[in-house]
Amino acid sequence: MSSKKILLICLAILAGGVLITTLIFFTEPEAQREGASIETAILVDVIPAEHGTFDPTIVATGTVQPVEDVILSPLVSGQIIRRDPAFTPGGFVKKNQVLLQIDPSDYRNTLELRKSELLQSETALATEMGRQQIAVQDLELITNDSLFGDNPLSEEERQLVLRKPQLNAVKATINAAKASVGQAQLNLERTTIRAPFDAHILSQNVTNGSQVSQGDDLGRLVGTEHYWVTAAVPVSKLQWLDFSNNSSEKGSLVRIENPTAWPPNTYREGYLDKQIGALDGQTRLARVLVKVPDPLSTTKAMEEQPKLMIGTFVEVKIQGNSVKNVVRLSRDYIRNNQTVWVMKDEKLEIRDVEIVLTDDTHSYISKGLNQGEMVVTTNLSTVTDGIDLRTKTNESTTQIQE
Repeated sequence: MSSKKILLICLAILAGGVLITTLIFFTEPEAQREGASIETAILVDVIPAEHGTFDPTIVATGTVQPVEDVILSPLVSGQIIRRDPAFTPGGFVKKNQVLLQIDPSDYRNTLELRKSELLQSETALATEMGRQQIAVQDLELITNDSLFGDNPLSEEERQLVLRKPQLNAVKATINAAKASVGQAQLNLERTTIRAPFDAHILSQNVTNGSQVSQGDDLGRLVGTEHYWVTAAVPVSKLQWLDFSNNSSEKGSLVRIENPTAWPPNTYREGYLDKQIGALDGQTRLARVLVKVPDPLSTTKAMEEQPKLMIGTFVEVKIQGNSVKNVVRLSRDYIRNNQTVWVMKDEKLEIRDVEIVLTDDTHSYISKGLNQGEMVVTTNLSTVTDGIDLRTKTNESTTQIQE
């Protein structure tokens, strides 16, 4: 076969391949995009805004401390000859109950000596009064004697004749003797050491036979009628609290809890007593005193209640004054920069609100939110004002695009 024929055959084969390739390319079926694209609004949970008057609860932490706290000290020295069995750590004593007795023998003897000195002074006064009568008679004789004229003596001389200086000296001695008797009587009474109030004994440092001196530390007593809880609250919240003005009017009610030591739902009640007139040096919070009656549950009416222990950290929940004409909303639903997410016409609105008070669980809003408006409670990763929203009870229509 000649080369010319071979070339023609190759060209024919090539032309056929191109023709077939072109035919396949133009006759190949085109792939069609099928399926659906769903455009939906964001599914959220909402709650209606609640408008009205509410009682906030201000929560703080505090420390228990006694209202009455004294270190018992003697005013006279001597040996302890008797100690009441109740005067021991953990004991309870009543007001004026005898706790300790210092040996009174020396003080009793001193009192008798002072009484005898007083008696001697009173005897000297009686003697001097007799001399006074003689002096008056002498003065009359001098005055009636015509040799001396109408005014024979000066006033100073008259006082000397009447023995006025001697009488004043005796009276001064009697006054001194009475004072000595009184002091001796007082010292004798001070040998008996009594409880100054109904008390709980925290420490006892002496016993029978101990030698004590004036000012020694005999023990520590705290009153059982009331305890204080010292708590710290923000200064801005003081306007919502009431404090006791006098013994008959109590301040805001306070609930005291100790979750670490007391069973669940166990608490004690007290009331705001006083505001300490200085901020805490570190926290810059205002310090308040909560007064708790019968903190050790010593009365029958309180015997089932838990006892407070000095130095314990507790949680106090103070019932504040009513906040009127506001919307109450959980603190969790207050967003950045004091904003609230509101669903209106199935769209998101980011509202600026004015908060008058925030307690431990709620914020109280005076402006920016109205009664019944739907507040978005769902946390969204991307937030834009005006995005579409839907709820489970009112879902948007799903659009399918072919």
